Amino acid sequence: MSAAKKQLLLAAALIVYVVIARLLPHPDNFAPLTAAAIFGGVYLSRGSAVGTALAAAIISDVLVGFYSPGVMFVVWACYALIALASHQWLKQPKLVRGGLLTVASSTFFFAATNFAVWASSGMYAHSLAGLERCFAMALPFFRNSLLGDLFYTGALFGIAALVITLSRRLAKSSTQYT
Repeated sequence: MSAAKKQLLLAAALIVYVVIARLLPHPDNFAPLTAAAIFGGVYLSRGSAVGTALAAAIISDVLVGFYSPGVMFVVWACYALIALASHQWLKQPKLVRGGLLTVASSTFFFAATNFAVWASSGMYAHSLAGLERCFAMALPFFRNSLLGDLFYTGALFGIAALVITLSRRLAKSSTQYT
């Protein structure tokens, strides 16, 4: 199979994975979008990683339901930036770097999206006190986001490591008997 076909297959699998996971019952904000952006940034080309993260977010939002356009744009931009960051920072995936990037991505997403909610929703006063209230009200969601990001990122990279190890063993054993 060509490298381009492998990239396309992986991108499609990530999109389907995200969409299905978002459609299934799950705790609020416990979703695989950030994990897919991080994983795609490592295993896909830069453009494919961004496109996959955006496609997964947009398709799943179409099915789950749209929300404030300004906030939605910030959410989608965050996933694109997370894919770019992982493409740059995790060229050779390592546990500590991957964990740090996952926590940083969760924190970045929390800060950017809640700032967008504060700035555009009218739910909070446009003051420092309103911004503080917005972030304080969002903290329970951050917990689930962080836990979901760590879980799904660990699962994706763990599955990938298992597949790589098994495929190498199969390739090695098949060459021994030919």
